[in-house]
Amino acid sequence: MAGDNVSRRSFLKAAGTATVAATSTAGCTSLMGGGDGGGGTLVYSRGDHPSNYDPQQTTSGEVAKVTNQVFDTTVDFKPGSGGALTDGLAKEWSLDGKTATITLKEDVTFHNGEELTSADVRATIRRFIDEEYKYFLGENRSGYASVTFGDWIESMEESGTYELTINLSQRYAPFVRNLAMFAAAILSKAQIEEMGEGADAQAELGTDPQGTGPFVFEELDNDNERIRFSAYDDFWGDGPKVDELIIKTIKSNSTRAQDLINGDSHLTDNLSAQAIQQIDNSDSASSKLKDGINIGYMAFNQSRKEAFRKPKVRRAISYAVDTEAIVDSIYQGFASQADQPLPPNVLGHNDDLDPYPQDQEEATQLLEEAGETDLTFELATFSNPRGYNPSPVETANQIKSDLEDIGITVEINQFSSFGPYIEYTYAGKHDAALLGWYTDNADPDNFLYVLLHPGVSVDDVPSGQDYVDWETKANASNISAWANTDYMELVNQGQTTYDEGEREELYLEATKLAHEQAPWVYLDYAQTTRGVHESVKSDSFIVSSVGQPYLELVELK
Repeated sequence: MAGDNVSRRSFLKAAGTATVAATSTAGCTSLMGGGDGGGGTLVYSRGDHPSNYDPQQTTSGEVAKVTNQVFDTTVDFKPGSGGALTDGLAKEWSLDGKTATITLKEDVTFHNGEELTSADVRATIRRFIDEEYKYFLGENRSGYASVTFGDWIESMEESGTYELTINLSQRYAPFVRNLAMFAAAILSKAQIEEMGEGADAQAELGTDPQGTGPFVFEELDNDNERIRFSAYDDFWGDGPKVDELIIKTIKSNSTRAQDLINGDSHLTDNLSAQAIQQIDNSDSASSKLKDGINIGYMAFNQSRKEAFRKPKVRRAISYAVDTEAIVDSIYQGFASQADQPLPPNVLGHNDDLDPYPQDQEEATQLLEEAGETDLTFELATFSNPRGYNPSPVETANQIKSDLEDIGITVEINQFSSFGPYIEYTYAGKHDAALLGWYTDNADPDNFLYVLLHPGVSVDDVPSGQDYVDWETKANASNISAWANTDYMELVNQGQTTYDEGEREELYLEATKLAHEQAPWVYLDYAQTTRGVHESVKSDSFIVSSVGQPYLELVELK
């Protein structure tokens, strides 16, 4: 439905229409709040505009920014905490062995007027993972299906109007944290059934999402890359503090920063180092920074490119790429060099590992030993800024230059939009690709399993190789197709171990192995950066490294 305006109801009453219309052309005067009591129109700008907002159809953080305003999860993250859990739609939850119990809050309603019950939670999960369910999302579901609930749910029982009992096929340590992930947002059973049977019918839900969240999705304006919301008066939680919300797209970092400075937006994200300086040098806006829980990397597609199946080739490229220059010169210190797939401040991060230093002599020698002195490959990259890589094209050019110095030819394949880029890389069409990951739940499994485990049994990996064919791979987010069985066994054990100390020891071994085998070039751990206009009430906007943005808490002066 790209290029169309999708509207479920009129966005504003007549009295408010002029205010919103003015936000697209006027300056900060039109954006001010509605007095001491708050209100007004909050405008959030970003760098990309997807056209489907179904939390079960995407892996994109750009979609999550929107769905987090419309939907709620049963368990949530405490804003600004770095991953501490708090209640969402559930007032109680438990995980005992292989049995999970969720007890919902009462008197919570969806935007369509339906009351939230355990039947909604069960229908939501079935739509995502149950092939026997007539409303199963099917081939349109995202890769999150296998890493949020996957094959671990054996059965579910509505043990009460507000209670759901979930029986797991195995002990699964990340399960409760997975309930707080954006992909576990609770949908309305009534809407699911209203959309109709079959994957194609269900795919349309993303243009008219109806949740229990603080904002009602009013208009998807794809022509102008903008989404309009109204405050949900019956929201069960704190907020919202404004009457309306607009999320709009400005792809250029510098233009987006200037839009904030001018007061045409209140908040913005995914800023380059230059854009942050631009904001901080102004009199009307400032930046907010927080240590992120993310990683940026270049993945080697071992299923497609035979040379990448050799660890010496992967290590040679890791030695050749100057990641220190990338974080210091391109990202200008708003990131640190990465050395493993697990970021700092997450259980199992191995402090004994160091980033690969740039060593072109070592890189050249490793290529010679591997018999790959005449190597050419495609490097796919996105163009729009991402938190883990705010300057992707510059990063790709730096890698290309570094590798040319050791005789490797790199052909950059640049995508203008992130959605088609994700489709390309998740289909395995790349030789190598720049990508990254924000944590969904601050659990090590969310990196080590989701990104580097193929999602198949150890027995399904052919003897003597540490990759699988793309068609064999069940885990969509593992775009390197890496399948090291020693690593897989460590991660599998970590999933089924509830003792935190034991889990940590397993992950320390896994991260060391991933560092040595180098299925990626580990690029950076980036800070979470946001720009804030002076019209935003002090401290009402909380920067979080997981589960954000919390726009329902934002107040305008």
